[in-house]
Amino acid sequence: MTLIDTHAHLYYDQMYNNLNTVLDEATENGVTKIVCIGTDLNTSKQSVEIANKYENVYAAVGIHPHDSKDVTKDYLKDLEVLALSSKKVVAVGEIGIDHYRNISPKEIQEKVMIEQMELAQSLSLPIIFHNRDADNDIIEILKQHSFSRAIAHCYSSDLSFAEQLIDLNVLLSFSGNVTFKNSINQSAIKNITLKDFVLETDCPFLAPQPFRGKPNEPKYVKDIALFISDLLDIEFEEIAIQTTNNAESFFKI
Repeated sequence: MTLIDTHAHLYYDQMYNNLNTVLDEATENGVTKIVCIGTDLNTSKQSVEIANKYENVYAAVGIHPHDSKDVTKDYLKDLEVLALSSKKVVAVGEIGIDHYRNISPKEIQEKVMIEQMELAQSLSLPIIFHNRDADNDIIEILKQHSFSRAIAHCYSSDLSFAEQLIDLNVLLSFSGNVTFKNSINQSAIKNITLKDFVLETDCPFLAPQPFRGKPNEPKYVKDIALFISDLLDIEFEEIAIQTTNNAESFFKI
């Protein structure tokens, strides 16, 4: 039985300073592959460095919507150089739109997301996108701009939006928030197929129940999978096998 954490931020101090143990405990819990996701140029570089150091870690490079207001005029070239610097880079991300905090202006968030989608296409890489309170903007961008493969990171919307994304061949990714009581995304996961989603932690954020409020770690993918197994009344092994196959196919790892 193996699991994959498709979205982790391993460079935060509390994990990075203890990374060997964090990765060992992940392996002990069946989490055999982890994708470390950048949110700006610096953390993208750190993600690549971590991936190059650890055999079971892969990297994604990208600019988060919060950081899109701070990009330099050469940021796309910098991302491209970074993406081409290692075979362990498997996606462009974390890109996207965030209207919950709106730390960057709407127009800049959209511009930087679209530019990174175009970069991903030129590099034949998939995208990983963040969406918070931005369903309508996200779906319009996805319809109007080409992409080869996409993951909706930390899927938090309802079934209706899930179906729109799946119609565009977007994979949904469920994190610890699917275990929270009355989470709206439970309506989605109950009504889609196992081929439509993957698992993630978004560590160190969004630890699943009963660890909510504590730092999240890749090992908790197992707890998320066990919760989904109970929720859907599907064998844990079946969920592990299918979500792992989905992630390996998506990232080509």
